[in-house]
Amino acid sequence: MSLMTLNTQGNVAVIALTNGENRHNPQFAKQLKQTLTEVVANDAHKALVITSNDEKSWSLGIDTDWLMPAMKANKADEIRGFMYDMDDIFKTLLLFPMPVIAAINGHAFGNGAILACACDFRFMRSDRGFFCFPEVDLSIPFLPGMVAFVKKAIPYYRFNEMKLTGRRVAGSELASDHVIEKASKDSDALLADVMEFAATFDKKRAIFAEHKKRLHKEIIQIIDEENKPYIDKLALMV
Repeated sequence: MSLMTLNTQGNVAVIALTNGENRHNPQFAKQLKQTLTEVVANDAHKALVITSNDEKSWSLGIDTDWLMPAMKANKADEIRGFMYDMDDIFKTLLLFPMPVIAAINGHAFGNGAILACACDFRFMRSDRGFFCFPEVDLSIPFLPGMVAFVKKAIPYYRFNEMKLTGRRVAGSELASDHVIEKASKDSDALLADVMEFAATFDKKRAIFAEHKKRLHKEIIQIIDEENKPYIDKLALMV
């Protein structure tokens, strides 16, 4: 089952998530890793846009229909493998050799919102969609690496408030905090704004990647060194 599509518009690669709420599970992680590899393999690509074909959701985070049965069945290795795959995705986006732009055309909750924060830039709609971190209400703490790269996307005072309250925030408020580049008026305007922005990039991959490598050096180190103990003992699950 394909959970996403990849097409090219001009010099822009567009990944469209195609599985409704686009929840994250082992299959999603493996397909996204492979699709990101395919984006890089095409030398014509100058930028990457990640969007959804669902009218309501960009990504609602972890697939609890997979996770809860896996936990009850003590499938610890499967869960750990998924968590390490997601870390690989986050690191890939943080070090991607071209700009990565999240076109958030619907709700982005939990791990979906975290995925958006791993991107370089974000756009949302002003007429639909909320962005939130419900983990505080689900008794799931962030991994250290998640905290590190979400802070590069969201001002600390706003992240502190959103993380500890779980409050849902709309595009217009996120635009005022510069979490997103723009709150577009509707779905059509969002796509037009994102593609216009993506088309402005024509950077050499090597130097772009080096800039991101140096910029995010400490974040990558935290993911590599501090996430592992929590994942290995599944301390995320409390």
